[in-house]
Amino acid sequence: MPLRRVTFTFETELIKRPIIYELGSKFDVVTNIRRADVDQEQGWVILELEGSLVEIERSIRWVIEQGGDVSAIEG
Repeated sequence: MPLRRVTFTFETELIKRPIIYELGSKFDVVTNIRRADVDQEQGWVILELEGSLVEIERSIRWVIEQGGDVSAIEG
């Protein structure tokens, strides 16, 4: 099953929202948090997404629509 590693960055308005939980519930992807740093104003998460390429892409688009920033990690 395809695996994609990404960095999600969230600003203040999304910090308290369970975005990663929602992503795993809404899409057929398995999430694995590899590293994270969250404070009162912003946060970032290095996340592995496992699933079909279609579902991974749909889930990433959804995060962007919610106001998150997504960057691919190569390697």
